[in-house]
This record gives sequence, structure tokens and C-alpha cells, in this order.
Amino acid sequence: MKLHTLKPAEGSVKNRKRIGRGTGSGRGGTSTRGHKGAKSRSGYKSKLGFEGGQMPLQRRVPKFGFKSLNRIECKPINLDALQELASKINSDAITFDVLVENGLVSQKDVVKVLGRGELTAKLNVSAHYFSASAVEAIEKVGGTVNKI
Repeated sequence: MKLHTLKPAEGSVKNRKRIGRGTGSGRGGTSTRGHKGAKSRSGYKSKLGFEGGQMPLQRRVPKFGFKSLNRIECKPINLDALQELASKINSDAITFDVLVENGLVSQKDVVKVLGRGELTAKLNVSAHYFSASAVEAIEKVGGTVNKI
């Protein structure tokens, strides 16, 4: 077998329909476009999502939900993650920069500390937001909360 002898499988390649090449071709005359109407004319273009006058899917499907334009999307960090980080770096001060350095958040994130998990170490935590349960748990073990 050589490269110049390669051929596609028998019957796998078909010739394209040659439209508008006279009546003898079987596809002359109206050239498979039917008679009259916008679709038969050159330059026809339908609206995106148009379904021939039927109610389009986009309008049939119910709309629901609401997203505030003023929402602030926060990156959640739980107490168990803070406990793990504190034991890993052997420090009681957890600031935003420490979280960024250890890959828990990125520089552009807004951080909210949430109250899941146990906190045993006395930590000084700095973040943008805190949940009430997180503040309670941090202060219970003698730590402090600093809002950025």
C-alpha cells in the first residue's frame, strides 16, 4: 500500500446536488425552492429563533428567577479550612494575604468566613465578611475578628 493508492471506501463519497443547472438535471426551474414566497427569493433570511409564526420556544418557556445587579459574590471559607491552614503555617494571624499565598482565594475575591467545622486554635482572622456563627465560634476560643 502506498499513499497515492489510497481511496475512500466504496459508496462513502457522494457528488453534491448541482442546483439550477437546467430542467434536464432534475433540479432546474425552481431549484428545489418551491413556488413563490420569501424563501424562494434571493436574499431571504429569517429571524433568529423564528418558527414560521408559531410561538417561539424562547417565548413558550416560562421565565423565573431574579439576579440583583448589585449583588456581591463572595468566596466562602469555613472554620475547618482556617483551622487546617493555621496548623499548616503555624501562625495565629490569618489575613487576606495569607489566604492568597496558600491558594484558598485569588487576589480579586471577596472573602466571607462561614461557621462550618470546629475551631480549636485562637486565631486573629481578617476578611471582608463574617457570618454570625463564625464570629461566635472565633470569639468563643479567644480569637479576634477584623473586617477589611
